[in-house]
Amino acid sequence: MAKVFLSVGSNLGDRAALLRQAVARLRSLPEVEFVDASPVYWTEPWERRPGESSQSRETWFFNCVVAIETTLDPTHLLERMQDVERALGRARSGGRPEDQRYEPRPLHIPHLLMHERAFVLRPLADLAPELEHPVLYQSIRELLDSLADEHEVRLSDLPARWFE
Repeated sequence: MAKVFLSVGSNLGDRAALLRQAVARLRSLPEVEFVDASPVYWTEPWERRPGESSQSRETWFFNCVVAIETTLDPTHLLERMQDVERALGRARSGGRPEDQRYEPRPLHIPHLLMHERAFVLRPLADLAPELEHPVLYQSIRELLDSLADEHEVRLSDLPARWFE
C-alpha cells in the first residue's frame, strides 16, 4: 500500500464537523486505511474573490493533513476524494475562466505550489517532518523553515484527536 498525505480543508459552515465527516468517509472506503491526522489549523485564505476582506474569519479555513494508506492509483484516489467532497456538499461551478480561478486545478503530485503554502506545510510537518519533497529534495521541515508565506496559520482549539 502507498502512504499518501492529503491536505484537507473547509471554510463553510461547521468546519470541524465537515472535517470529521470527511475522515469518516475516508475510513469507509475499502481501498483506504486511515493512519493519522494532524492538528487542525485556522488558516487565512490564500486568494480571495474581489471585494472579500481578510479580516472576516467567516472566509478562513480549517486545514489539516490526513495520512492514509491506499491501493488506489492517484487518478482513482482523486476520483474518490471528489466523491467525498460532493457527498459533503461541494459544488463546482462553471462560468467564466476568471470565476474558475478559485476552483481546483488538474491533478499534480505533489501540488505544484505546496512548498509555498504554510497551510499545507505546517500540518504536514506535524505528521511527517522528515518526508522529502520528491522534486525539491528538501524535507518538509526544511521547506517550512525557509517559507516566505505571510498568511496566518494558527493552531485551532480543537483537541489533538479531533477526528475521533
